[in-house]
Amino acid sequence: MTAIIVTGGKQYKVAEGDTLFIEKLPVEAGDSVTFDQVLAVIDGETLMDMKLPQTKFCVDTLLPQGLCILGGASKIGKSWWVLDLCVRIAKGEPMWDLKTTGGTTLYLCLEDTLRRVQNRLLCITDEVPPNAFFATSAGTLSDCLCEQIRNFVKEHPDTVFVAVDTFQIVRNNSIDTSYANDYEEIRILKQLADELGICLLLVHHLRKQGDSDPFNKLTGITGIVGAVDTAFVLDKSRRNADSATLYCTGRDVEDRQLELRFSKEEFVWKMLGDSMENREMLLPKEMELLVEFMKVQKKYSGSNTEFCERYNEYAGQAVSARGLKRLMNLWEYRLADFGVRFRSHRSNGARLLEIEYFFSAGDDSAVGDG
Repeated sequence: MTAIIVTGGKQYKVAEGDTLFIEKLPVEAGDSVTFDQVLAVIDGETLMDMKLPQTKFCVDTLLPQGLCILGGASKIGKSWWVLDLCVRIAKGEPMWDLKTTGGTTLYLCLEDTLRRVQNRLLCITDEVPPNAFFATSAGTLSDCLCEQIRNFVKEHPDTVFVAVDTFQIVRNNSIDTSYANDYEEIRILKQLADELGICLLLVHHLRKQGDSDPFNKLTGITGIVGAVDTAFVLDKSRRNADSATLYCTGRDVEDRQLELRFSKEEFVWKMLGDSMENREMLLPKEMELLVEFMKVQKKYSGSNTEFCERYNEYAGQAVSARGLKRLMNLWEYRLADFGVRFRSHRSNGARLLEIEYFFSAGDDSAVGDG
């Protein structure tokens, strides 16, 4: 990684460990200098070979780490779902048939009283774990909300999920409803979620007017949905209906519709159908063949081109070296689940690939079981 620094009327490109000679600085000898005009950059080749952390999910394939928003009409049942989420994630219990990560949760239920929260908890569960926390008051974005959440996560470092119900209550008291203002408020919360490595869910209201696109019903749609990582809309065809559709879209999730029914006996949303048929991230054919090839090959160290030639000969494929490496990068973490791990590096100016199959000889359960 390199950085571009502007100082003394000139521009410098530096990397870690470089010594920089600058002709003129407006300070005395021995004084400290702060460079505030710095742009950190990384070249594409280095980026392609970096080992970056996999996206974490509070609810598998549905609710990822980052900033999320849940929209719905007033009294439609948004808060019941969020409360259920908080309890299930804290317990590590599945939401519907989707795995949850498990960890501390915080629900800022700012439209409720503790009595109402208690009553709802008694309706949905017999036991609430000690790592599920609730608050009925909090600061605003212009006050101390971000610092309050930071302090909570510092006190509870295993926090994975924080919900703010509703977003409108913590917004700045401004009559400015422009795209720029909406985006700026969301940007602050997105930075907070990324900084803390948590899922931060904002509960928000839908506009009353109809629209064929459910996400266009979110108040402040242009600035809000454009800035969040994941957006959900809970929508009913009729207000008094027990059924609803949960629409999902985002950067780390597939566009998805879940058909739900609210159980008046258990006071939770039950899933009736899911537009995402294959929730397991199944390997594409080329990667299944790669796993089978590595069971035979065991280890390889050399050029991408030579490895691709061996792979094509074994698998009867005609994949290019660049195409194979791109697929490997895309499916790196799933390949590791199936026993294949690899890394790329440079040696004497040449780019080399090291890859191995690390499951035990008797373990042939990798591919095909999903």
